[in-house]
Amino acid sequence: MSRLSALLVVAIAAAGCVGTPRVAGVPGTSPAPQTPWKPPAQAVKEVAAVDTSAMAAVPPDLSERIRRLTLSDIVEIGLRNNPNTRLAWANAQAAAAAYGSSRGEWLPTVDGDLTATRLKTVASQGRTAVEQSVLTPSVSLSYLVFDFGGRGGRVAGARQQLFAAGFSHNAAIQDVVLQIQVAYFQYLATRSLLGAQRTTLDEAQANLEAAEERRRVGVATIADVLQARTAASQAQLDLQTTEGNLQTTRGALALALGLPANLPYDVDSSAAAVAVAPLADSVNALIAAALHGRPDLAAARSQAEAARAAIGEARSSLLPSLNLSATTGRTYATTIPNGANSYNVALGLSIPLFNGFSRQYDLRAAEYQAEAATARTETLRQQVVYQVFNAYYALQTATRRVHTAEVLLASAQQSSDVALARYKAGVGSVLDLLAAQSALANARAQHVDARLSWSVSLAQLAHDAGVLDPKGGTSLHLSPDTTAVPSR
Repeated sequence: MSRLSALLVVAIAAAGCVGTPRVAGVPGTSPAPQTPWKPPAQAVKEVAAVDTSAMAAVPPDLSERIRRLTLSDIVEIGLRNNPNTRLAWANAQAAAAAYGSSRGEWLPTVDGDLTATRLKTVASQGRTAVEQSVLTPSVSLSYLVFDFGGRGGRVAGARQQLFAAGFSHNAAIQDVVLQIQVAYFQYLATRSLLGAQRTTLDEAQANLEAAEERRRVGVATIADVLQARTAASQAQLDLQTTEGNLQTTRGALALALGLPANLPYDVDSSAAAVAVAPLADSVNALIAAALHGRPDLAAARSQAEAARAAIGEARSSLLPSLNLSATTGRTYATTIPNGANSYNVALGLSIPLFNGFSRQYDLRAAEYQAEAATARTETLRQQVVYQVFNAYYALQTATRRVHTAEVLLASAQQSSDVALARYKAGVGSVLDLLAAQSALANARAQHVDARLSWSVSLAQLAHDAGVLDPKGGTSLHLSPDTTAVPSR
């Protein structure tokens, strides 16, 4: 074996022995798939005490009223903290900068150059050595005079991309507002349900006391007491479950706001107490508003326009372009102490002849990309129409459910009152009483759920119609007759 072959074998063997890189004396990865990785101490960052404080995340202007945040307050906090709005805003800023850069193509490019040279020649063939310094400042200008629409296509495309990014930012804001409102209404609904279940528990405990009193005087059996106690225990269990759900929904709302889940805050419920009324706007009017004002649809249209502008840019690459260039400078040298001017001006015509049909394929790709963007826009337009239509009738159904739930609640309350009176008078059974109060508890829960569905449906329709503003409000019009029930 030659020396070269031996070195090659050693190098290969050494390469095969290379193991996992170590970081601070610890292997960079786990030794096996089933073994957890043990990181070095430097990999675990220390958390400052201030970072573990929930109140550290509260904006100073809201710390005074953190226990009674309004819907407008929580929307403002959510928009300020949510990373999706910051991402969309940063993309819009980048698109604006790209558009500003593209507009620079309409102006000439001017560059300055300064060259300093120190040289010394070699003496040869009777010539003496020359030593001198040369300083040459110069200014060059280049300008695209005409290119059959390529430059205009690039600028128009950048402008449409800017519009698309701005509309996408608006869409992100509306999405975040809807997310916050849904979390807000769910928290308030759970809080209302908790109040209703406390009332149910009080009634169940009162029933238990009445059954025990009737048994004490000999007009009821132990079975009545046991059934009443079972109902009270069930009410207690439901209450405890809802208390846990309340903390969960409260944490979900904090997450939507970008705040710690353990933040000691609470919200004002006045926004959820608005009177339920049928919608005065027609579905056709809302669809028209959505087609005109939905920011995501407007962004898709701008993307389609940008794709069409790219066709002109690709087509111009098949055609000649005219360029102007000029350079002027002044040379200072040891032999020219006062300097000497120089300049050149050139007007060039560039004619594309052949490049393997790449330009033709680029044009074809741009045309089909524009067709695809147009198809995506049409698909989204159809989805917008469906979303508004679906949300409109979902709100109609939710409105009817609220009115029906109110009738159900009133009827169940009367039935419970009659059953309780009959039981106390000794003419009704405990089963009738418990059945009536169970129906009342269900009616209360359905009423809370119907109110939640109506509030969420109203916010969803405003979002789908593109009229949900950054303050959490809407331009939807409700009928002044709050007792009317929308027709099917």
